[in-house]
Amino acid sequence: MNIKEEKPTCEEIDKKVLRKTLLVRFFMLFISLGLIFIVTAWTFKYWEGWAYIFTLAVPMGIFGIYAFIKDPKFLERRMRTKEKRKEQKLVLRLSLVCFPLIYILPGFDKRFGWSEVSLAIEILGFVMVLLGYLMVLLVFKENSYASRIIEVDKTQTVISTGLYSVVRHPMYLSSVLLYLFTPLALGSYFAVIPAMFIVLVFVLRILDEEKELIQNLDGYMEYIQKVKYRLIPGIW
Repeated sequence: MNIKEEKPTCEEIDKKVLRKTLLVRFFMLFISLGLIFIVTAWTFKYWEGWAYIFTLAVPMGIFGIYAFIKDPKFLERRMRTKEKRKEQKLVLRLSLVCFPLIYILPGFDKRFGWSEVSLAIEILGFVMVLLGYLMVLLVFKENSYASRIIEVDKTQTVISTGLYSVVRHPMYLSSVLLYLFTPLALGSYFAVIPAMFIVLVFVLRILDEEKELIQNLDGYMEYIQKVKYRLIPGIW
């Protein structure tokens, strides 16, 4: 008996593509990090590197499964990486200078013994990295329009609850914590130097992003009046 095979719907095809993309990016991210740590440290005995991968991979994997089931549209937005605004393209180029160094320098530091970071400081680094990433996930749960690129969706509304009631850009605040403490978790003081430039990158990104939000997101001007601080509570 010949059984006619039903063609999958567009939604099913999109989910299959999304699942494949997510899995590829997830494993490539941590495989790449592992290779960076091995090559730069020139040893497999770099426990800080493996602990760092574990610290991020577990919550990332759990949240990825949750979001795939509950809000696949959010994950589709997070897959977009091509910036449309000229100003953001310039900021992206600047970030490409400092971001890689945050992960490259610690391995060399481990290999040549430049820094003497105590175990207590490393543990503090891991705690803050995990805290920063969990804050990112809270932002994602609060705001399903949190995209990698600067864009305003037609159906998007202003979010003013949760961490958005404290600062206007809590995802960047969370990312600052994550990246500033990454070098300490990986046992390097030298890598803190490029990590500090991340703050400048986010400041430049925020200044341009708010122009887009003021112009195209209804209610954002009122939100600015309500929540005064952009990135750091009580400072800016």
